[in-house]
Amino acid sequence: MLEFLDLPESPRLVESELESALISRLQDFLLELGSGFAFIGRQIRLTLDGDHFYPDLIFYHARLKCYVVIDLKVDKLNHGDLGQMQMYVNYYDREVLSADDSPTVGLILCAEKNDAVVRYVLGDENQQIFASRYKLQLPSEEDLRLELQRERRLIQERTSRAEADA
Repeated sequence: MLEFLDLPESPRLVESELESALISRLQDFLLELGSGFAFIGRQIRLTLDGDHFYPDLIFYHARLKCYVVIDLKVDKLNHGDLGQMQMYVNYYDREVLSADDSPTVGLILCAEKNDAVVRYVLGDENQQIFASRYKLQLPSEEDLRLELQRERRLIQERTSRAEADA
């Protein structure tokens, strides 16, 4: 699996390499769905007052007429991750959208979600709007979660075998 993900066979898989491999697989997964996703870019630099930020993946959804910003977190979700995504969404809404585009969708895919943090940072109203408007067109949270878990498990199994063989 590591060679499929273009990762070196090493006893210790660096977290950034795991994240990069998962992002690549997620990109392929969304494009394979054929549900209106068009790939815009990966790690596209956003510059705000001299500071640079790099969202993991940017798609445009043709049916929804909106940008979809995706960030992958290999650790537990925290309030900073939500604030960062809100910044990405605000940036695309204010700087990139055209007049006939719908508001930007932000997706954070993480190893472990903290429902209380999500509820207090984003508020219940925000979640309801997202669920009612985009649920039918985007892959379900469960589909994305299962795909990332499967890929992560395969990568970790391969790493464990490499460590055992070393």
